[in-house]
Amino acid sequence: MSGKFVITGTDTDIGKSVFAAALTAALDASYWKPVQAGLVGGTDSETVARIGGVDPHRILPERYRLKIPASPHFSAAQEGLVIGLDDLGIPQVDRPLVIEGAGGALVPVNPDLLFADLFAHWALPVIIVASTSLGTINHSLLTIEALRGRNVPIHGIAFIGAENVNSEQTICRLGAVPHLGRLPILDALTPESLRDAFDAHFDIGDFAS
Repeated sequence: MSGKFVITGTDTDIGKSVFAAALTAALDASYWKPVQAGLVGGTDSETVARIGGVDPHRILPERYRLKIPASPHFSAAQEGLVIGLDDLGIPQVDRPLVIEGAGGALVPVNPDLLFADLFAHWALPVIIVASTSLGTINHSLLTIEALRGRNVPIHGIAFIGAENVNSEQTICRLGAVPHLGRLPILDALTPESLRDAFDAHFDIGDFAS
């Protein structure tokens, strides 16, 4: 497999990094978080390496490491920076690549550029990570519309949380997107438990390119 995937979410703190870690490990891929906003308590790259059991050599360095845990456009401005589109070219690697965005699809990268615009520029297949909790239908369909309105290719949607058959089916039917699987909430996040959960709830063939 030599595919590249972008991971975005319907909101912040819903489990994008957990899914990204699982997918990176399953594909034996490299991982890249181009913009990290917030350094205290660990970064998403460190989380992916730890819970995914991903070799640190396959964790690519962030292009921007911003101190304040906020929208990247704001965090960058506080440090006197402006994140430019030309600064975010996709790294060339000899294996699959998992790229993780920040927050949701409409989070600003800079005052004039949203992550969804960046995804459209990259033209890579995007996987939407969504919670199964209350409100997910609205958040998921809005994310799908935002991406589709920019002609961003949507590979499918991955859910995180307790099974919610009606919500999951409704989102996939109304949004016309593939249901890739669902990661349950794990009591202990370890490389072993995450790998077992991914293997049990996802088909690796859905990520072949």
